[in-house]
Amino acid sequence: MPIYLDYNASSPVDERVLERMIDVYKHNFGNADSRTHVFGSTAKEIVLKSRAEIAEVLSVDQTDLVFTSGSTESNNIAVLGMLQHAISSGRNHFITTSIEHKAVLEPLKKMADQGCIVDFIDPDSSGRVSADEIMSKVTDKTLLVSVMHVNSETGIIQPVNEIGEALANTNAFFHIDATQSFGKMNYEIRKLKYDLLSFSGHKLSGPQGIGGLVIRRGSDYKRPPVSPLFYGGQQERGFRPGTTPVALVAGLAMAVSLSEGEYKKHQFNCANVKKDFMSAIKGLEYNLNGDPRFCIPSTINISFSRVDAEGAFVALKDEYAFSNGSACTSGSFSPSYVLKAMGFDETRIASSLRISWDGRTQVDFSTLVEYIKSIV
Repeated sequence: MPIYLDYNASSPVDERVLERMIDVYKHNFGNADSRTHVFGSTAKEIVLKSRAEIAEVLSVDQTDLVFTSGSTESNNIAVLGMLQHAISSGRNHFITTSIEHKAVLEPLKKMADQGCIVDFIDPDSSGRVSADEIMSKVTDKTLLVSVMHVNSETGIIQPVNEIGEALANTNAFFHIDATQSFGKMNYEIRKLKYDLLSFSGHKLSGPQGIGGLVIRRGSDYKRPPVSPLFYGGQQERGFRPGTTPVALVAGLAMAVSLSEGEYKKHQFNCANVKKDFMSAIKGLEYNLNGDPRFCIPSTINISFSRVDAEGAFVALKDEYAFSNGSACTSGSFSPSYVLKAMGFDETRIASSLRISWDGRTQVDFSTLVEYIKSIV
């Protein structure tokens, strides 16, 4: 069985999370909106307790947390949910980066099709966008700025702290895609200024199919002008109608609580894996794709000279499971739009490998090193 090194795509469910979910599936199978019997009230209590636990870790009011199916849905609600207000108010300008996940880029392209104006900001070769450049685009017509916290392909941390501080002095709303940072950078997230924040359970050893969107009320106690995309129920305050998946919610809360309690240990272990990797490849010819000073300890995006990434995946499939970018595009075999936006040539992009892990990963990189040496 190959060693799994694609945690930025999805992480395996923690056994403790799985046990919690199985317990709920077995014993608390009621609908959380069923008010006439104990099965419904028990399920509702599980959801309320889970929401409170997650909100506490995020340091937000629990009434501002909406459960969704994951970050893709959260991002779509945050972006497309602004369309009605953009049209009615005339504030139809949006700002984002060219390296966002497709779950942000594609909705914003749809907004442009509806007459909205969208600015896409490129990063430099470090993988980071400039907060000053983003703020230079802000006008009185700007409704939303959307920037990811950590890039899924490079692991590079974006300057969302600086952007949030600057936007606090404007009328523009700020959305952060925290898919790759929640569970890894909880302390940093709690200090950020934002209006909307997306996250997903399966990136932090929780279940697939569950995530959240924080729709934060401002000092005037008003939420951002987000309209629901679906109708048919009042669950999640109308933002996300449908039967609440109680077991998934409980599993998400467990994963979030574990990430909070085990943060330091996991960060230390992740940093050691990266240290071991860099030591193993010493003497090889390579380029790191993104400035390591701004990279999270659980990710490396690297291009080895004269090594084709697709060939490496095939040759090493019995030893390692890794990728060359976001799972939303890697199946298409198209060049990484993230690395392209960073200004790299096609040869460097074609040789890029994304390796990602968590604090429980144990891996020997010697087979990878020997393969690269054999190619060179």
